[in-house]
Amino acid sequence: MTSRVIPVEPFTLVVFGGTGDLSRRKILPALFHRDAAGQLPVEARIIGVSRRVLDREAFRGFAREALTDHVAAAHLDMSLLEKFLERIDYIAADATEDEGWSRLGTLLEQRDDIKVFYLATTPELFAPISKRLGSQGLVGRNTRIVLEKPIGKNFQSALAVNSEIGKVFPEDSIYRIDHYLGKETVQNLMALRFANALFEPLWTAARIDHVQISVAEELGVEGRAGYYDTAGAMRDMVQNHILQLLCLVAMEPPTSIAADSVRDEKLKVLKALKPINTSNASVLTVRGQYRAGASAGGAVAGYLDELGHPSTTETFVAIKAEIGNWRWNGVPFYLRTGKRLPSRVSEIMVQFRAVPHSVFDSPPEPNRLVIRLQPDEGVKLWLMIKDPGPGGMRLQHVPLDMSFAQAFSVRNPDAYERLILDVVRGNQTLFMRRDEVEAAWTWIDPIIEAWQSSNEAPKPYVAGTWGPSAAVALTERDGRSWYEGA
Repeated sequence: MTSRVIPVEPFTLVVFGGTGDLSRRKILPALFHRDAAGQLPVEARIIGVSRRVLDREAFRGFAREALTDHVAAAHLDMSLLEKFLERIDYIAADATEDEGWSRLGTLLEQRDDIKVFYLATTPELFAPISKRLGSQGLVGRNTRIVLEKPIGKNFQSALAVNSEIGKVFPEDSIYRIDHYLGKETVQNLMALRFANALFEPLWTAARIDHVQISVAEELGVEGRAGYYDTAGAMRDMVQNHILQLLCLVAMEPPTSIAADSVRDEKLKVLKALKPINTSNASVLTVRGQYRAGASAGGAVAGYLDELGHPSTTETFVAIKAEIGNWRWNGVPFYLRTGKRLPSRVSEIMVQFRAVPHSVFDSPPEPNRLVIRLQPDEGVKLWLMIKDPGPGGMRLQHVPLDMSFAQAFSVRNPDAYERLILDVVRGNQTLFMRRDEVEAAWTWIDPIIEAWQSSNEAPKPYVAGTWGPSAAVALTERDGRSWYEGA
């Protein structure tokens, strides 16, 4: 059975930060792909807004270059490109100045359609832009605002940002985007759990030994050193991406896939996380910082060399988390993320318990479910089977391997393609609710405070390795080891 694609109503998407990196690499290519697939209505418009003084044609030139750079040549039909560029307009405006806002208002008043304000800016501009939209009378029944992470740097700042935006936009018009939730494999995690009778009866502490969630990056901080040094791996990755993945793995079955039904269950997981603070952070967490080493076949500098000054910001985090509820009592969730690791990979590994009694000469390997988010999105279920041929019962641990690219023979859409159109459709299922963001910070803040109060520097690790040796010890003292692919 195939599902019907929900049509998209006419809309205007206003991208604040329209000449920025996110617009160039993700937003414009995502919209082009959806237009090429015939999913954008004829009336759809895209308006770029930034401080740069450009006219419409100059911004269209910027968009043309962005699409040429970030859309594969096989998918870049030039006639479709020119048609797409006709949708684009541009306004030069500053969030803190009056110039340009009246022209934006005039453009928006021309059509009675859905208005989406995408804030692809630094978080410091979220509240000023929201206030300006409100004071200019641009917020109405069919307006929505999209916020990129991070939402604040701790609970108090997140509360302040959410409160300021909440004065202008109702909660059901605010879309806090986490692109990991738009990945095909992440949504397939829900399909695996809730559309198959096979897994849900096994999804308990009685059958699962532990869970690992790893988000590894091969690159260093590149051009983001200024931002990254104020955030670190904990704020940049754990507080949002990794905790959201944990929620989808651990949540109870929702009553439906309606937005609040799913998000209610995710919130329960966040509130059930056992506290990590000064009393146990040294045992349950590891933070590291990469030094000079080798990556992608060449020598690379250390974090401090790239930054140019001393810093205690972590580029690696490993955490042993536990969920204090009936389903997950005693099951550790090992979380890991870092920069300058051996490869770029994001995956969830669910390790099942061993069979209670082996009838074979050698004990079978436990079953394992591996859900890979990137690269090469897919699912592997590791099983024990007999090695073919005579000569006795020889067991092999082999995967049932389902690659999305091979199974469906279609281009795998980028997460932003799905998420942007979900905003237009008014579907908030894959977006974070305010109380989710604040609950995540409530759990994260004491860990950061424990690190700061310890005055202990991040543990060094050589670029191109899997982090500090203490991260290995985090699992090995429990008799387990990190899954590093196979």
